[in-house]
Amino acid sequence: MYGHIAKIAEAEKAGIEAQGGKADVYQVKETLPQEVLSKMHAPGQSSSIPFISPDELEKYDAFLLGIPTRYGNFPTQWKAFWDQTGKQWQTGGFYGKYVGVFISTASQGGGQESTALAAMSTFTHHGMIYVPLGYATAFATLANLEEVRGGSPWGAGTFAGADGSRMPTEQELGLAKTHGESFYKTVSKVNFA
Repeated sequence: MYGHIAKIAEAEKAGIEAQGGKADVYQVKETLPQEVLSKMHAPGQSSSIPFISPDELEKYDAFLLGIPTRYGNFPTQWKAFWDQTGKQWQTGGFYGKYVGVFISTASQGGGQESTALAAMSTFTHHGMIYVPLGYATAFATLANLEEVRGGSPWGAGTFAGADGSRMPTEQELGLAKTHGESFYKTVSKVNFA
Protein backbone atom coordinates (compact mmCIF):
# COMPACT_ATOMS: atom_id res chain seq x y z
CA MET A 1 0.00 0.00 0.00
CA TYR A 2 2.74 2.47 0.97
CA GLY A 3 5.69 0.61 -0.61
CA HIS A 4 7.30 -0.95 2.47
CA ILE A 5 6.92 -4.54 1.32
CA ALA A 6 8.20 -3.62 -2.16
CA LYS A 7 11.37 -2.11 -0.67
CA ILE A 8 12.00 -5.13 1.53
CA ALA A 9 11.26 -7.42 -1.45
CA GLU A 10 13.99 -5.73 -3.49
CA ALA A 11 16.49 -6.24 -0.66
CA GLU A 12 15.46 -9.90 -0.35
CA LYS A 13 15.90 -10.27 -4.12
CA ALA A 14 19.37 -8.70 -3.90
CA GLY A 15 20.32 -11.27 -1.26
CA ILE A 16 19.10 -14.16 -3.42
CA GLU A 17 20.97 -12.83 -6.43
CA ALA A 18 24.14 -12.26 -4.38
CA GLN A 19 24.15 -16.02 -3.73
CA GLY A 20 23.67 -16.85 -7.41
CA GLY A 21 19.90 -17.29 -7.40
CA LYS A 22 17.16 -15.74 -9.47
CA ALA A 23 14.10 -14.00 -8.07
CA ASP A 24 11.04 -12.32 -9.54
CA VAL A 25 8.95 -9.78 -7.65
CA TYR A 26 5.15 -9.81 -7.88
CA GLN A 27 2.25 -8.24 -6.00
CA VAL A 28 -1.29 -9.31 -5.12
CA LYS A 29 -4.26 -7.22 -6.18
CA GLU A 30 -5.57 -4.45 -4.00
CA THR A 31 -9.10 -5.02 -2.70
CA LEU A 32 -9.82 -1.59 -1.24
CA PRO A 33 -11.70 0.93 -3.41
CA GLN A 34 -9.76 3.97 -4.62
CA GLU A 35 -11.95 6.23 -2.46
CA VAL A 36 -10.70 4.48 0.69
CA LEU A 37 -7.08 4.43 -0.51
CA SER A 38 -7.26 8.18 -1.17
CA LYS A 39 -8.51 8.84 2.37
CA MET A 40 -5.59 6.77 3.67
CA HIS A 41 -3.16 8.82 1.52
CA ALA A 42 -1.96 5.52 0.01
CA PRO A 43 -0.19 5.97 -3.32
CA GLY A 44 -1.78 2.88 -4.86
CA GLN A 45 -0.18 -0.11 -6.51
CA SER A 46 2.94 0.11 -8.63
CA SER A 47 2.34 -0.42 -12.33
CA SER A 48 5.94 -1.66 -12.66
CA ILE A 49 5.35 -4.77 -10.50
CA PRO A 50 3.24 -7.50 -12.15
CA PHE A 51 0.40 -9.24 -10.34
CA ILE A 52 0.81 -12.87 -9.29
CA SER A 53 -1.82 -15.55 -9.80
CA PRO A 54 -1.97 -18.92 -8.04
CA ASP A 55 -1.14 -20.66 -11.34
CA GLU A 56 1.93 -18.46 -11.81
CA LEU A 57 3.11 -19.02 -8.23
CA GLU A 58 2.79 -22.76 -8.77
CA LYS A 59 5.60 -22.59 -11.36
CA TYR A 60 8.15 -21.73 -8.64
CA ASP A 61 9.92 -24.22 -6.37
CA ALA A 62 10.43 -21.73 -3.53
CA PHE A 63 9.17 -18.28 -2.63
CA LEU A 64 9.57 -15.54 -0.06
CA LEU A 65 6.27 -13.82 0.61
CA GLY A 66 5.94 -10.26 1.84
CA ILE A 67 2.99 -9.70 4.16
CA PRO A 68 1.79 -6.29 5.31
CA THR A 69 0.01 -6.66 8.62
CA ARG A 70 -3.47 -5.63 9.61
CA TYR A 71 -4.30 -5.89 13.32
CA GLY A 72 -1.63 -8.52 13.96
CA ASN A 73 -2.68 -10.72 11.05
CA PHE A 74 -2.40 -10.80 7.28
CA PRO A 75 -4.65 -8.34 5.42
CA THR A 76 -7.70 -9.02 3.27
CA GLN A 77 -5.70 -8.59 0.06
CA TRP A 78 -3.36 -11.42 1.04
CA LYS A 79 -6.25 -13.60 2.21
CA ALA A 80 -8.13 -12.95 -1.05
CA PHE A 81 -5.13 -14.28 -2.98
CA TRP A 82 -4.92 -17.47 -0.93
CA ASP A 83 -8.69 -17.98 -1.14
CA GLN A 84 -8.13 -18.45 -4.89
CA THR A 85 -5.79 -21.43 -4.37
CA GLY A 86 -8.40 -24.16 -4.05
CA LYS A 87 -7.08 -25.88 -7.18
CA GLN A 88 -3.54 -25.99 -5.78
CA TRP A 89 -4.87 -27.23 -2.43
CA GLN A 90 -6.79 -30.08 -4.11
CA THR A 91 -4.04 -31.07 -6.54
CA GLY A 92 -1.02 -30.47 -4.27
CA GLY A 93 0.25 -27.71 -6.54
CA PHE A 94 2.20 -26.10 -3.69
CA TYR A 95 2.99 -29.35 -1.85
CA GLY A 96 6.66 -29.59 -0.89
CA LYS A 97 7.46 -26.05 -2.03
CA TYR A 98 9.70 -23.96 0.20
CA VAL A 99 8.35 -20.73 1.66
CA GLY A 100 9.52 -17.91 3.91
CA VAL A 101 8.00 -14.59 4.93
CA PHE A 102 8.93 -10.99 5.53
CA ILE A 103 6.54 -8.62 7.22
CA SER A 104 5.66 -4.95 7.61
CA THR A 105 3.77 -3.63 10.64
CA ALA A 106 2.94 -0.16 11.89
CA SER A 107 4.82 -0.66 15.15
CA GLN A 108 6.74 -3.03 17.39
CA GLY A 109 3.52 -4.40 18.82
CA GLY A 110 1.89 -4.61 15.40
CA GLY A 111 2.16 -8.36 15.04
CA GLN A 112 5.22 -9.36 13.03
CA GLU A 113 5.46 -12.75 14.75
CA SER A 114 1.69 -13.30 15.02
CA THR A 115 1.33 -12.62 11.28
CA ALA A 116 4.01 -15.21 10.49
CA LEU A 117 2.25 -17.68 12.80
CA ALA A 118 -1.11 -17.01 11.16
CA ALA A 119 0.41 -17.70 7.74
CA MET A 120 1.57 -21.13 8.93
CA SER A 121 -2.00 -22.45 8.76
CA THR A 122 -2.22 -21.62 5.06
CA PHE A 123 1.23 -23.08 4.38
CA THR A 124 0.38 -26.25 6.31
CA HIS A 125 -2.87 -26.82 4.44
CA HIS A 126 -0.88 -26.60 1.20
CA GLY A 127 1.93 -28.84 2.49
CA MET A 128 4.61 -26.17 2.12
CA ILE A 129 7.94 -26.31 3.92
CA TYR A 130 8.61 -23.19 5.98
CA VAL A 131 12.16 -21.84 6.03
CA PRO A 132 12.62 -19.24 8.80
CA LEU A 133 15.38 -16.65 8.92
CA GLY A 134 16.52 -17.99 12.29
CA TYR A 135 19.49 -16.55 14.16
CA ALA A 136 22.43 -18.36 12.51
CA THR A 137 23.03 -15.75 9.79
CA ALA A 138 21.48 -12.72 11.45
CA PHE A 139 22.30 -12.93 15.16
CA ALA A 140 24.17 -9.59 15.34
CA THR A 141 21.26 -7.71 13.78
CA LEU A 142 18.47 -9.54 15.58
CA ALA A 143 20.20 -9.10 18.95
CA ASN A 144 21.07 -5.44 18.33
CA LEU A 145 19.08 -3.17 20.64
CA GLU A 146 20.75 0.09 19.55
CA GLU A 147 18.10 0.86 16.96
CA VAL A 148 14.40 0.19 16.60
CA ARG A 149 13.92 -2.22 13.72
CA GLY A 150 11.57 -4.79 12.34
CA GLY A 151 12.34 -8.43 11.72
CA SER A 152 12.65 -11.53 13.85
CA PRO A 153 13.83 -15.12 13.51
CA TRP A 154 10.59 -15.68 11.56
CA GLY A 155 11.80 -13.35 8.80
CA ALA A 156 12.92 -9.87 7.86
CA GLY A 157 10.60 -6.97 8.57
CA THR A 158 10.07 -3.27 8.86
CA PHE A 159 8.00 -0.80 10.85
CA ALA A 160 5.92 1.57 8.74
CA GLY A 161 4.55 3.90 11.41
CA ALA A 162 0.84 4.36 12.01
CA ASP A 163 0.53 6.62 8.96
CA GLY A 164 2.91 4.66 6.71
CA SER A 165 5.52 7.44 6.70
CA ARG A 166 8.47 5.48 8.13
CA MET A 167 10.41 3.75 5.36
CA PRO A 168 12.67 0.70 5.90
CA THR A 169 15.99 1.63 7.53
CA GLU A 170 19.40 0.53 6.31
CA GLN A 171 19.48 -2.04 9.12
CA GLU A 172 16.11 -3.46 8.07
CA LEU A 173 17.16 -3.56 4.41
CA GLY A 174 20.41 -5.25 5.42
CA LEU A 175 18.46 -7.84 7.40
CA ALA A 176 16.24 -8.44 4.37
CA LYS A 177 19.30 -8.99 2.17
CA THR A 178 20.68 -11.44 4.73
CA HIS A 179 17.30 -13.18 4.77
CA GLY A 180 17.34 -13.52 0.97
CA GLU A 181 20.88 -14.92 1.11
CA SER A 182 20.10 -17.47 3.82
CA PHE A 183 16.82 -18.51 2.19
CA TYR A 184 18.57 -19.16 -1.11
CA LYS A 185 21.45 -21.01 0.57
CA THR A 186 18.88 -23.32 2.18
CA VAL A 187 16.74 -24.00 -0.90
CA SER A 188 19.73 -24.31 -3.24
CA LYS A 189 20.68 -27.50 -1.38
CA VAL A 190 17.49 -29.15 -2.62
CA ASN A 191 17.38 -31.20 -5.81
CA PHE A 192 14.16 -29.98 -7.45
CA ALA A 193 14.38 -32.51 -10.30
